[in-house]
Amino acid sequence: MRANRAVSCLNKGVGRIVGIDLGTTNSLVATVEAGIPLVIADPEGQRLTPSVVHVPAAGGEPVVGRNASHVRLIKPAETVYSIKRFIGRRASEISADERSVNYQLGSESGRLAVPLGGRAWSPEDISAEVLKKLKRDAEAFLGETVTRAVITVPAYFNDAQRNATKKAGELAGFTVERIINEPTAAALAYGLNRLKEKSRIAVYDLGGGTFDLSILELHEGVFQVLATNGNTRLGGDDLDQRLVEFLSEQILKRGGPKIPHDPILLARVREAAEQAKIRLSAETEVEVSLPFLTNAFSFSCRLLRGELEALTRDIVMRTRAHCLRSLADAKVEPKDLDQVILVGGQTRMPLVRKLVAEWFGCAEFEETRGELRLGTEHHKRSGPELNTSQNPDEAIALGAAIQAEILSGGFKNVLLLDVTPLSLGLETFGGLMNVIIPRNSTIPVKAGEMFTTAVDHQRSMLIHVLQGERERARDNWSLGRFTIDFERAPRSVPRVGVQFEIDASGILHVLARDTKTGLQKIVEMKSAVDVDDAAVQKMVEESVEHAFEDMSARQWVEAKLRAQETATAARKGLTAHRDELDDTTLRSVESALLRVEKLIAAESGNPKELKTAHAELDAATKPLADLMMDKAMEALLRKRGLIQ
Repeated sequence: MRANRAVSCLNKGVGRIVGIDLGTTNSLVATVEAGIPLVIADPEGQRLTPSVVHVPAAGGEPVVGRNASHVRLIKPAETVYSIKRFIGRRASEISADERSVNYQLGSESGRLAVPLGGRAWSPEDISAEVLKKLKRDAEAFLGETVTRAVITVPAYFNDAQRNATKKAGELAGFTVERIINEPTAAALAYGLNRLKEKSRIAVYDLGGGTFDLSILELHEGVFQVLATNGNTRLGGDDLDQRLVEFLSEQILKRGGPKIPHDPILLARVREAAEQAKIRLSAETEVEVSLPFLTNAFSFSCRLLRGELEALTRDIVMRTRAHCLRSLADAKVEPKDLDQVILVGGQTRMPLVRKLVAEWFGCAEFEETRGELRLGTEHHKRSGPELNTSQNPDEAIALGAAIQAEILSGGFKNVLLLDVTPLSLGLETFGGLMNVIIPRNSTIPVKAGEMFTTAVDHQRSMLIHVLQGERERARDNWSLGRFTIDFERAPRSVPRVGVQFEIDASGILHVLARDTKTGLQKIVEMKSAVDVDDAAVQKMVEESVEHAFEDMSARQWVEAKLRAQETATAARKGLTAHRDELDDTTLRSVESALLRVEKLIAAESGNPKELKTAHAELDAATKPLADLMMDKAMEALLRKRGLIQ
């Protein structure tokens, strides 16, 4: 499917496709020139564009990037940063901690919005301004109009977040050819397609606001994501916030102002904290200087790398659980990996590299300070290689550019196959979830099943789309509902084919078709509940924790439905032929029927007990079933004139 799309793009004869890393902290645009991927610099020679947008109060043109970062210090309430954390999410889902930003957060029709310059800006609107600047930079560098792009997203972005990212691209004037996962793009940038066949790679991606750990395998030039796990609310911003809190406490202890209460001072401290954190990746100590926080108070202190690591170690440790889950989902152990690659600016931090090397049992990790390599003992490699050969800030954008070149028909024999992180299915009669596309299925993917009615003379069928790992529909997430109409008919007669298709960008399309009339509906699903990654993680954990309970619930519902069908038929037969049964058979049927009806009246119960009662009812109603069959055959023969 992908190869065909690449050819069609080439034949259209339209402009080139650029690759874009729309990041929480910084964003980049990249392209391929003469077969070499490169990040495009802006007119000032900067390759990283801060994902910061300042909207003047008077409603003037937005200021984007580095200039907006400078304005942020003096006008923090009018300057938006880290908007990627909010894209595609409902206002009600934003926690109090996440709201601790310098700008105001509001809502419009339940969606999060930022009131600035006399209007409400959605996260897509703000992101579009960043993308517009990247578009201008690319056009200035290439000397041609650029209208097509591949944009990356965290692997654990849900459907709503992916759609919102695509919308941001369209608002910026792009045709978004593909939405691809950031870790998957990074694999291309590291040139992992040149590894040996069946190589397995872990991509540890810790950016400004998100974290992903993906396990990839190379097979005949195809990258397949075996598993992915992560957190869309965990990243370098959290380390910055921890350091801001520490510095604010130190300032207060020395008689300074209360920093959190003053947006302008908070913005100054935040910038100082971020710069100190960045410098401590290369230095062992730095001086944090904040002159004239008030007319009478200035602040400065020495900050050691060890202090930063002690303050933030628990945040970095939170990524370990995701690493273990991804390994478990992929059914591999660290020793089975060939490489672990690091992506995202936060992976420059020595503590991150040290812990990742320990968790994955990597070859001896040697810390480099300046030109000096620390550690003189050399051992034979016993684990995967910790690959830090690429610039972690640029790897994702470069991978996106390579993917763009593939779509344009440039690079050959390289393919990316992502996976869906949770199962997708439908609610069926009895409140169960029927899985159509299992978790960790390679995308793009298409699958479907045939469904029928459970009640006589239904005129429509509700298609309730679910995502999750639990057996009961109510325990999973609802992605949307729609109905399809058809002609009235006895139960089990109508046939409705339902097909799920996840496209290469991870967007779900659901088709439902009445096989008799050909009437069909196709719906692009947008999540009705923008669930964060902590909830994704919780879903997987609960599916394991409640596995036996859920399976028992499924067995109960399935047994109940079968017993209900038998009981309904038995009650109907008993009403019609009671006088034709002998007393012993009648008492036996009524006793067995009452027991089954009593059991199925309950919301839940013991599946084994119900199956036993159902079997007893089957046995008791055999004479009744034989009688009903004889009567039916007699009526048929009379109708055909074979008997009088």
